[in-house]
Amino acid sequence: MQVENTFAALGLAEPLLRALAESGYSTPTPIQQQAIPVVLGGRDLLAAAQTGTGKTAGFALPIIQQQMGHDKRARDGRPRVLILTPTRELAAQVEESVRTYAAHVPVRSFAVFGGVNINTQSRALRRPVEILVATPGRLLDHVNQGTIKLTDIETLVLDEADRMLDMGFIHDIKKIMAKLPAQRQNLLFSATFSAEIRSLAQGLLKDPASVDVAPRNTTAERVAQSLHIVDKGTKRDLLIHLVREHQWFQVLVFSRTKHGADRLAEQLTRAGIPAQALHGNKAQNARIRTLDAFKNGKLQVLVATDIAARGIDVDQLPMVVNYELPNVPEDYVHRIGRTGRAGAEGRALSLVDPELEAKQLRDIERLIGQRIERIEVAGFTCAELAQPRAGQRPNRKAQAPAQRHSHRHQREHGDQPPRRASKPHDGAPRQADGKSGTPPRPNSRRGKPAGSKPQR
Repeated sequence: MQVENTFAALGLAEPLLRALAESGYSTPTPIQQQAIPVVLGGRDLLAAAQTGTGKTAGFALPIIQQQMGHDKRARDGRPRVLILTPTRELAAQVEESVRTYAAHVPVRSFAVFGGVNINTQSRALRRPVEILVATPGRLLDHVNQGTIKLTDIETLVLDEADRMLDMGFIHDIKKIMAKLPAQRQNLLFSATFSAEIRSLAQGLLKDPASVDVAPRNTTAERVAQSLHIVDKGTKRDLLIHLVREHQWFQVLVFSRTKHGADRLAEQLTRAGIPAQALHGNKAQNARIRTLDAFKNGKLQVLVATDIAARGIDVDQLPMVVNYELPNVPEDYVHRIGRTGRAGAEGRALSLVDPELEAKQLRDIERLIGQRIERIEVAGFTCAELAQPRAGQRPNRKAQAPAQRHSHRHQREHGDQPPRRASKPHDGAPRQADGKSGTPPRPNSRRGKPAGSKPQR
């Protein structure tokens, strides 16, 4: 007998089903199918779920339904549900989702996080709030000031617990847990189950149900992954060329550093491609404005660091670009998980310097258990960039590292020079989308591809 795969079959109340229908959701994801009945039943839960799996609805929907069963509103400053998240952006995103699902029920939510005026938050907390979403540091600020009391907490959710531990929040989490009632429901969600996560779960959860819908460190099945081998100094020109050539109008680009994100966003903007950076040094209001512009399609390129991007949840985001590979291979999985979400197709492209990022690439491919497809764009491969133009002498400094090594190997061993990468049989170089066509060569004097069309 086939089980009906609907939200109604999971036991959700009519007001929640109405809110889901209004939001365009009709079929639960695997994490929602497994987690919602567990949470409704009151059990603790240990869930392995990566971004893009629908995990927020997996805990938010049943929690809201539980709160609907109360006859009275929560007391001022005394929430009944606490959802802890690692970043400001994720806290705002989760609270927005809770508000959406609770549109037709008298359950109020609120988010507290750093980067904004704490007094404004304190005034808002004078009203009843059933569900509080918070980052650990700002929550403790409110607890110490007496504007939030945790004595009425019935349900604790640790969302993206692995990232919270990576960011050094373990001590804050332990302080918070010490202030909670002993009798409560605990839900822990993590993309990976490291030894630290298992240790935390052992001390937090009591006889938990276990849900694993995303095997450890696997990448999204709907994300097509590829990479360009390109010298570091040419990455910017290649990115500009690709954005223009393929008319990408919503691209999330990852940079390793805050300074690098700022610099790249400025360079793209000067090239006529609207871009802004998102990282921890930005004021919270500025970060919210930037995210809203990107989600609404008013911003073509968002350049983000790993931590800042954890809260980015954009429906139908088509493209993620790793301008630089992350030092931690697991972060690659989190990055590309921003696209290909909720059943949509997505693409992830990496720009890889063959000398500086060879180790990171090996670690990533070992982690995901597959070789990422290499794609060439004429005029931007390392071998081509090392070739002198007509009438010019070879510039050893401009040669790609791999090419310099090959020349030295020739002199020492008398080998034949390495062959250039062969082109497809139709004579047209292969591009990122698999189509044929010869893109213009980069104009080094102007810092962008020659003959590029202006942005409309």
